[in-house]
Amino acid sequence: MRHQIPGLDSRHQDSEAGLHGLFLVRVDKGWFRRHPQKPFVELRFVILEPASYQGRSFFGRLYCTERALWKLHWFLRNFGYDGDLLNRDQVDEKALANLHGVVGTSHKIVHGHSYQNLDSFAPASDWEALSHISPNNGEAPDGRGGSDGL
Repeated sequence: MRHQIPGLDSRHQDSEAGLHGLFLVRVDKGWFRRHPQKPFVELRFVILEPASYQGRSFFGRLYCTERALWKLHWFLRNFGYDGDLLNRDQVDEKALANLHGVVGTSHKIVHGHSYQNLDSFAPASDWEALSHISPNNGEAPDGRGGSDGL
């Protein structure tokens, strides 16, 4: 049986794949992924602000290698992760859900694979101040969402 699926042949990338800028987000879900060389925490974020991106979601990775632990710690601290679990060097997948904060993102393509980089983090309480850093309330003039960084 054949099914007609409009847009299947489209060579356009998903609009969420190219997110770039500052976003107030909520962690929808987090998973610890065991990988022999580079274990990582995979996160699904839902955008809360700016309003033009509200409800969109994207995935990001934070690696758990010795060299990359600083970034995972930065994320957990700024998003209000349980300090007791953090002090015990534990990441609880259930405790990741519903964390809120500001994330600075960029988009990268490596060997034909599309990745959403998680570049910077800040507490959700800093959103009001940070959203005014870049023009158009966190959106670049080209509409992609821009940032002067955190």
